[in-house]
Parts: sequence; structure tokens; C-alpha cells
Amino acid sequence: MKKVLISLVFVLGVSGFAFAQTGNDASELNSKGEPVVKSKDNAPVELKTGETIKRGDALASGVKKKTIEKVMKDPNKFADKTVAISGVIVRSCKKEGCWMEMADKEGGKSVRVTFGDHKFFIPLNSAGLAVKTQGVFKTKILPKDHVDHLIKDDGAKFDKINADGTVTEVSFEAIGVELTKK
Repeated sequence: MKKVLISLVFVLGVSGFAFAQTGNDASELNSKGEPVVKSKDNAPVELKTGETIKRGDALASGVKKKTIEKVMKDPNKFADKTVAISGVIVRSCKKEGCWMEMADKEGGKSVRVTFGDHKFFIPLNSAGLAVKTQGVFKTKILPKDHVDHLIKDDGAKFDKINADGTVTEVSFEAIGVELTKK
């Protein structure tokens, strides 16, 4: 009887360990306090030069194109107007692919791009890819705990952090993206 109980405990222990390895890591939480999503959409990709992948909604034709440099000079002028921007991904969320930072060109002024409250994700290794996107610019105050999470867990960088630890951020909420290997 003792051997049966020991065997049963061993089998249940091994099964529990194996089961825990197959799902999302519950100890790893995203900015919404939910378990980090791992999917085919945010899995690292190996693209060939000129190859493009798409995430989110399809980009529409005829949307006015703007540069990040131009918008950042007077962001209120472009608030809540749908525009198209393109450039290069400077960095992206390292946990989930739920945001990216992009600039018009390498070394240029950048903007953090979100994907509508985690509506879609990009590959975790997207930094350096060329990007086209459409959406709206928004100005908002990020609370200190969210700023801390973005910096510590996701590798975000902010030009200016307010005295109370919050950040007044101009960001871009994308409806879709096209990523291309240069």
C-alpha cells in the first residue's frame, strides 16, 4: 500500500510539472495584470529580405501619410485623426509583442505604438524591421506603476518622467501593421 501511495504521488507530481510547462506562465503578467499571451502572432520570425507579415486589420488605401517628426512638433493638431506612418521598429515589448516603438528612420524621434488594448501582437524579435501602420495619435498620462512595468519588464524608454513617476506620453494606437525585412 505504501508503494502504491508513493507511486501515485510521484506520478501526480510529474504530471503536474508537465502540465505547468504547457500553458502560459501564470507568474509572468502583462501590463493589464493578466498572464502573458504566447501565440503564433508574437512568436519570433525569420523573414527573408523583402518578406512582409501583417498583424491586425488590413491597411486602407488613401489614408493621409504623416511623418513622426512632423506630428511630434504639434501632436494636438493630429489628435484622434486617422493617419498612416511608416519607418523602422526601434524596440518592442519583450514579453508579449503588445507594443512597439518606431521612428521615421534609424536614430530619429520615436513614438510608442500600441495595438488597441492587446487586440493583436507582433513577433518578439521585430526590432529593426521596416513598418507601415495606420491609426491615431493620442496624448495621455501613464500612471507610475505602468511606467515602471514598461521600463523594467518590457524595455521601454521615456525621454521625460514626471516628478511623481508618471509620464505624459504621445503615443500612436495602430489598427494594423505591415512588417517587412529590409
